[in-house]
Amino acid sequence: MAIEIVRCELSAYGFAIQTIRETVFVAEQGVPVELEMDDRDPMCKHVLALVDGYPAGTARLDVLKQGKIGRLAVLRKFRRCGLGRLIMHDIESIGHEHQLPYLWCHAQKTAVNFYQALGYRVSSSDFLEAGLVHCKMQKALGQ
Repeated sequence: MAIEIVRCELSAYGFAIQTIRETVFVAEQGVPVELEMDDRDPMCKHVLALVDGYPAGTARLDVLKQGKIGRLAVLRKFRRCGLGRLIMHDIESIGHEHQLPYLWCHAQKTAVNFYQALGYRVSSSDFLEAGLVHCKMQKALGQ
């Protein structure tokens, strides 16, 4: 299994990114489709994980929102093989390149352990977003 993490423009890889996100968030988790792709997408830095050339996972970093990570999604058949960790490593590299002091996200409660294993800490109470329970998490980036 050959894994490649690609930094990409939404204009070039938008179909692959949208397909992954709609599969994970809309079809699997019931997030309304109108909430999935938003006006922040064109401004964000996107990362795409390819497995043997096949789009398998994605995430975005909104540098203009002080390092907000969003839309981390990995297709079901590629979960539990380290793609999420590899995607997050590249997102953090982008954060370093932009000299961000920290990164943050609205993590689904089911993903808190994943983010904690990467050094993120919970920094808010639980709240609902897109019908799912989330909390804010953040991680300082050593410069």
